[in-house]
Amino acid sequence: MVSDIWGYQPTTGHTAGTDLTGYKVEATDGSIGKVDKHSDEVGSAHIVVDTGVWIFGKHVLLPAGTVKSIDPQEKKIHVALTKDQIKDSPEFDKDKHTGDAGYHQQVGDYYGNPRI
Repeated sequence: MVSDIWGYQPTTGHTAGTDLTGYKVEATDGSIGKVDKHSDEVGSAHIVVDTGVWIFGKHVLLPAGTVKSIDPQEKKIHVALTKDQIKDSPEFDKDKHTGDAGYHQQVGDYYGNPRI
C-alpha cells in the first residue's frame, strides 16, 4: 500500500535526478503514452504523461506514488492504474501544477490520497 502519493516508493527503482522525459508509460492494462515532464520535488514528485492520440492529446499528472516500477534499460514506467482510471483523471493544468495546493489536493484525492 502506498503511504505517500507524492513520493516514489523505494521499490520502484527510481533514482533521484534521473531524466524520465520520453519514457513510455504502461498502465496495468496497456500503454498510455510518454512522459512529457517530471519532478522529483519532495512532497510533490510526479510525472506528466502525454497520452497522444489515445485520449486526444490529453496530458495527465500522475503522482509518483502511482508508479510501480521504472525500467531504465527499456525506458518504461509501469503505474498501478488502469487506462480508465487515467482517462477519467483530472486533466493536467500547466498553470496550477506547481504551487497550487488545491490542485494537488484534487489530483491526490482522485488517486486516493494518501493511499491508492
